Amino acid sequence: MKRVAFLGLGMMGGRQAGVLVRSGFEVTGWNRTRERADAWTAEHGGRVADTPAAAAQDADAVVTMVVDGAQAEEVLLGADGAAHALGDGALVVDMTTTAPPDARRIAAALAERGIAFVDAPVSGSLPKAEAGTLTIMAGGEEDAIARARPLLDAMGATVLHVGAVGDGQAVKVLTNAVAAVTCAAIGQALVVGSRAGLDLDALIDAMAGSAAASAMVNLKARPMKEHDYTPLFRLEHMLKDVRFALAEAHAAGAPFPLAAEAGELYAAALARGLGEGDFAGVIEAIEGLAGTRL
Repeated sequence: MKRVAFLGLGMMGGRQAGVLVRSGFEVTGWNRTRERADAWTAEHGGRVADTPAAAAQDADAVVTMVVDGAQAEEVLLGADGAAHALGDGALVVDMTTTAPPDARRIAAALAERGIAFVDAPVSGSLPKAEAGTLTIMAGGEEDAIARARPLLDAMGATVLHVGAVGDGQAVKVLTNAVAAVTCAAIGQALVVGSRAGLDLDALIDAMAGSAAASAMVNLKARPMKEHDYTPLFRLEHMLKDVRFALAEAHAAGAPFPLAAEAGELYAAALARGLGEGDFAGVIEAIEGLAGTRL
């Protein structure tokens, strides 16, 4: 496992591919926008290809980190898809967050070509992607996971084999739904505290030092208070994950009403034009309901 094609050099993928270069892998990158790919090469080294298929030529493994299942399917199986350059026994590791049925469909199509597949979505912010300390939730056969391990261990501090193909995606979207609910609850507490005339810094400190403590308090409470939406994870992507989690809940016949309610808040924030900012922007939908601003 030495030569890697990395498809998708965006905010997360570019950092992950950079970690692989620093870890000694020979990385050939591809990105839909060539300018971003060229900028990545200038910063990290490696090579850039014109198409996913060209990037995958002679690669030991292909890693994808794009926007959604449709893009993952296109870069792997489309007209210039990487699968056309891969032989029997090749390995694909899709780190895109997709709907679990998308992962299973892509895996089945690749299996017809003799290509192994691991779905390995990640949790963690841009600094963790930069440092190679992401949490990775991998689904797939044992032998495929074992082959992918050197790559996953380079990019993640915690690598979990959570089950079969598609289970990595299911675990990821359910986990993100919990994060979305928690962030929305913190925002509501801040709005109530503001209307009640409380010292919001004291409220945040109390939440951080009590049973309410969480990564969301540490990461999102003050950005919400300050209306700082510098993107660590875009709101539009969080809403996508919440919707995937709700689809899983419906398919399982189990209720997830808190996720549904949070999804409405994120949808309202998206309608306010906040989709490309950090998901801390949900605070503006909450403020809108209360008719107040922190």
